[in-house]
Amino acid sequence: MRTVQAAATDKHTRKPHTNVRWKIGILMWLAISINYLDRANLSAASGDIMKALNINNAEMGIVMSAFFWSYMVFQIPSGWLADKVGHRISMALAVGWWSISTALTGLAHGFGSLIGLRMLLGVGEAGAAPSNSGIAARWFPDRERGRISAFYDTGTKVGTAIAMPLIVWIISHWGWQASFAASGTLGIVWVLIWIWYYNDPEKQKYVSKEELHYIRSGQKKQDGLDKEQPMKWYQLLKFRNVWAICFGFFALNYSIFFFITWFPNYLEQERGMAAMSMGFTAMIPPLAGIVGELIGGWVTDYLYFTRGKSITFSRKFNLVLGMLVGTVILFAGLTKSTAISVALLSLSYAGLAFAAPALWSIPGDMAPKNMSSTLGGIENTASNIGGVLSPIITGFVVSATGSFVSALIVSGLVTLLGAIAFAFWLGKIEPLTLKKHDVAKA
Repeated sequence: MRTVQAAATDKHTRKPHTNVRWKIGILMWLAISINYLDRANLSAASGDIMKALNINNAEMGIVMSAFFWSYMVFQIPSGWLADKVGHRISMALAVGWWSISTALTGLAHGFGSLIGLRMLLGVGEAGAAPSNSGIAARWFPDRERGRISAFYDTGTKVGTAIAMPLIVWIISHWGWQASFAASGTLGIVWVLIWIWYYNDPEKQKYVSKEELHYIRSGQKKQDGLDKEQPMKWYQLLKFRNVWAICFGFFALNYSIFFFITWFPNYLEQERGMAAMSMGFTAMIPPLAGIVGELIGGWVTDYLYFTRGKSITFSRKFNLVLGMLVGTVILFAGLTKSTAISVALLSLSYAGLAFAAPALWSIPGDMAPKNMSSTLGGIENTASNIGGVLSPIITGFVVSATGSFVSALIVSGLVTLLGAIAFAFWLGKIEPLTLKKHDVAKA
């Protein structure tokens, strides 16, 4: 039996004749795929780079982390800029910047220059996730927010999965420098397509009136119709829910970035795989993540719009269940079987990915008007503290113990703390509003 909420929204669910929003969704997905291809490039090429530049495990951990120093610092400014100048400009600037930085990485000649170039890459890549949060809030009705978040965020897994065999193949033929030049060129092509096609809904020349009505009539909060923002960005930090999603996202990213940074080395050093075998095996967890994420996006929308559950239940169901499944990463290093280890890591990745659509939907659910990119930048700043700490801690633990076992156990425990935060710290999910006395202070 259909729910009252589903029946009530029938008049807004007639499919429009155009699907410009999903074409924009494909461009969002491509941007994130290229984003992760570029950042995973270093991971795939790390063995060759370490030999060529005489870098050890601990130093490579610092190099892998360096990207996140600037990436984290520029999240909030990038989100603020996207909300101010619009996403056509913010995304073109971000992808162009990081693509040039990627291509230049092939010129690195030592530990210091490699750190500098990775930090430059982080400045550009910081703009992608906050911008996509704002684009999703403007271009998609609320009932599709989980699915579009899942769709474009699968680019994080596709980019990682493609990077491993592709970069290994390029390196085997032309050297590690060529892999950075190739992926940088790909980003420049994307920028040209984006500038030609993208604009806000009311300004986009290919969208039909029916699709525009379908989008806007399905939004409780219509971002982009004006430039009004009801609070300063830093006032978002007054809210408990902001801190809860920040900590939970930190915990999720701590484990996710093991796969993006150290997983290829784990397969080579701990499991004794040759380069090409490593490249294809490293695809398996991200592919499992794609399945987990697409299911997660469907589930959170299904619970909310079809089953009539509250937005709080619909988002927290994904968050808590996904993080609990993600904790199996701690068992992956304890088995002697490579196949079982990869299976456990794949299950963990799928669980973490299952939680991700809800996390990326929350800025649109919770942000004040025209501040979705800003809130996305804040939560992604916190998440990338995990990106900073994970490769460094893993590198030093592996150097100290000669094994990845303890590092994987740490990842599992951090993920468990994230599940607890989502279950008990995160409260009712609803738009954030300041009290009258807070407005007066501002």
